[in-house]
Amino acid sequence: MKKYLNIDDWNRRELFNHFRTLKDPTFSVVANVDVTTVFEDAKKTKKSFFVSYLHACMKAINTVENFKYRIEDDKIAVYKKIDASATILRADKTFGFSYVDFSNDFELFNENFNKEKNRILNSTNLFPPKYSLGCIHCSALPWVHFTGHKEPVSGNKNDSVPQFSFGKIKQEKNKIVMPVAVNVNHSLVDGYHIGQFFEIFQKELDKIN
Repeated sequence: MKKYLNIDDWNRRELFNHFRTLKDPTFSVVANVDVTTVFEDAKKTKKSFFVSYLHACMKAINTVENFKYRIEDDKIAVYKKIDASATILRADKTFGFSYVDFSNDFELFNENFNKEKNRILNSTNLFPPKYSLGCIHCSALPWVHFTGHKEPVSGNKNDSVPQFSFGKIKQEKNKIVMPVAVNVNHSLVDGYHIGQFFEIFQKELDKIN
C-alpha cells in the first residue's frame, strides 16, 4: 500500500533535486544504543535478542515519515508500512535475504520472522520469494563492535532503501551498548531524520514487549 508525494509542494524539493545530481547521494551514521533492557528481558524470557531489537528498530522506522519514502523513477512513493529484509545466517556460514512482514505486535512479528528463518535454513536461495521496496535492508555483525561502517552500493542513484547494520554488544560501565550503522539516500533523508530514528529507537529498546 503506497501513495505518491507531490514533489512540487514538498519543502525538501530543492534538497531532493540537489542530492540527485551527485554521483553517490548516500551517507552513513554509526551510533551506540543502550540495549540493556531488551538484552536482559530476552535472556530472562528466552526470546531472540535479535528479533527483540529488530522489532524495536522497525517500530521506530515506521514512526519516522522520511524512512517511508522511496524513489521510483522520477516519483517519490510513500509506503504505508515498512517491512524488514534481514540477512539470516546458515550453518555453513552462507546467508539468505529474508522478507519479514512488520507488525506492531511482537508475537506476530516474531512468528513472521521465524517463518522466514525456517525457509532460509532449509534452502540455498539468496533472495526471498516476495519483495517490495517498502522495506529496510539489515544485517547483524555480532563479531565486531564497529565504530565505522560502509554498505555496498549498486551505483544507482535511485536506490533509496535504507540499510542498517547491528554490531557486537559490549559492557560499558553499568549498561550494555550496541553499535548501529544507518545508511540512507540523502535525497530523501537528512541527519535530522536519523536523529529522530535513534531517539525513538532508544525509547522502544527501553520498553519490554
